[in-house]
This record gives sequence, C-alpha cells and structure tokens, in this order.
Amino acid sequence: MHKYDPLGAYLKSGKFETLSMTFSEIERLIDGSLPASARKHRAWWSNNPSNSVITKAWLDAGYVTANVDLAAERLTFRKAHKDQTVQTVKAVRPAASIFGCMKGTLTVLSEDDLVQPADGEWGKVYEDV
Repeated sequence: MHKYDPLGAYLKSGKFETLSMTFSEIERLIDGSLPASARKHRAWWSNNPSNSVITKAWLDAGYVTANVDLAAERLTFRKAHKDQTVQTVKAVRPAASIFGCMKGTLTVLSEDDLVQPADGEWGKVYEDV
C-alpha cells in the first residue's frame, strides 16, 4: 500500500464532480505530511502521470487537479471526463543506428598494451622539461 492510497480511495468512494481540499486535509487523510515541494512548486500537483506517486492516486480515481493555490494551500480535484483522462504512455525510443555499428571490427592483440604510449619517444617529452 502506498502512502497516497487513502486519497485515491476517498476520491473513488465519493461521487464528487469537484472537491476542494486544503493541503492539511490531504495530510490528515493520508496520515502523514506532504513533501515540502508540494507547498513550493505548482508542478508537483500537475496531472502528468510520471510526476509523482500521488498523481497516480488521483488519476486512477478518475480525477484531475485544478485551481492549485500554493499561497492558500488549497486545490480542487475535478472529475475527469473521458476526453480529459490522461493516459500513461511509455515512450519507446529506438536506439540510434550508430550504436553497435563498429561491433566486431576492432581486434586488440594480446601482446598489445593499451595503457602504454604508442610512440616510445612520447614519454620522453616530459622528462626533458
């Protein structure tokens, strides 16, 4: 069970079209404190599903946040309509074609020492100074 599951359960249990809550009410509901960033950054309350664990709680309950007022420590949960539902999409980025293109084209012989300078004279440049 996640810390914010009680909020999700509360939102699911009620048939609220909109529900205005203070940060303190949310803290009482979850029986814990919100992180400091919840009081400082409006983005913490965004409806981006990859934002935080609490975001998943209200999105899964079918709600989105609105009217976030950090000064008054208050926000509104609004029932999401089907066209407003945020879908979690995992971006799949194909690997660039350059990766692996040289695989198998270079062979290091066992007698080669990769940490020694290729030119024996190169090391002597610094001895003369």
